[in-house]
Amino acid sequence: AGWPGVMVSLLSLAVLTPAGAASAAALPVVINTWAFRTAAETAWRVLKSGGSELDAVERGCGQCEIDQCDGSVGYGGSPDESGETTLDAMIMDGNTMEVGAVADLRRVKNAIGVARKVIEYTKHTLLVGESASLFAVRMGFPYEDLTTQKSLSLYSEWLNQSCQPNYWKNVVPDSSTSCGPYKRREEVTYKEEKTSSQRSIHNHDTIGMVVIGESGTVASGTSTNGAIHKLPGRVGDSPIAGAGSYADSTAGGAAATGDGDVMMRFLPSYQAVEYMRMGIDPTVACQKVISRIQKYAPKFFGAIVCANTTGSYGAACNKIPGFTQFHFMVSSPLLNQPTEQVVDCI
Repeated sequence: AGWPGVMVSLLSLAVLTPAGAASAAALPVVINTWAFRTAAETAWRVLKSGGSELDAVERGCGQCEIDQCDGSVGYGGSPDESGETTLDAMIMDGNTMEVGAVADLRRVKNAIGVARKVIEYTKHTLLVGESASLFAVRMGFPYEDLTTQKSLSLYSEWLNQSCQPNYWKNVVPDSSTSCGPYKRREEVTYKEEKTSSQRSIHNHDTIGMVVIGESGTVASGTSTNGAIHKLPGRVGDSPIAGAGSYADSTAGGAAATGDGDVMMRFLPSYQAVEYMRMGIDPTVACQKVISRIQKYAPKFFGAIVCANTTGSYGAACNKIPGFTQFHFMVSSPLLNQPTEQVVDCI
């Protein structure tokens, strides 16, 4: 008869463990990058009111598109080199392994909503650019201007600062001191990149979310407006399956955030899920992924969240000046409400 009390006290202890320790496991669980509370609350509410895991991911990330989370998700943020805001998003069904994604989406605000329609109404995985916008309109999404006073002022400030920082290299005129248009140099002398990651802690990049339902079904998704001052046409990790996020109902899910140009080369979300499939704890899986990237890009800005099908979860980040801790949101039956958690970077 004494057992239930013991169990309760064990559970209450488990909630207090730091994110670096093995987390207590319970389903369902929602985990998302950064302290995007309204996104976490929306996803949890959808799940609790009988919505599917995919619904929860779509609505949770969609909430960030509406809220313009940190200016790095949704309309009116991160203008590219020509001053335009474009969106990238993906959503993945861990039961069927279907993915819907859009990249360089213009003039449509609900990017993850369009990504979901790619799964539902096409046999494709990824649609891009102007054609993705045309598809969105056929699916009933309105054309809307993604530019705001905020994004226009970010753009003009950048022009006034001689277009610094930017993403060019080995060009004339010198991209580190002046604006383009740039041409390639006749003789390319490759020099080591001396600048560390140009994204800062205030340029968060992405919402990534993993939802695992009561039966262990996994869904994941991302939404972002990409790197500020990116070259038009640049696509980062967010809409790429296995990079921005990955879901597999036989193992778990993961979602990444940070310097997509570096991170996407390592398929970190896919790798984390594979580690969890091998039985590795989600926190350790996340850490292993970060340390693999560190070998090649020690100064990259990035973080990843991981959750397995028992409801254990974790996160990890790369430690650089100004970014020593990573905040993320977790919702689970063991917590009274969606809760912000913190992990120390490695």
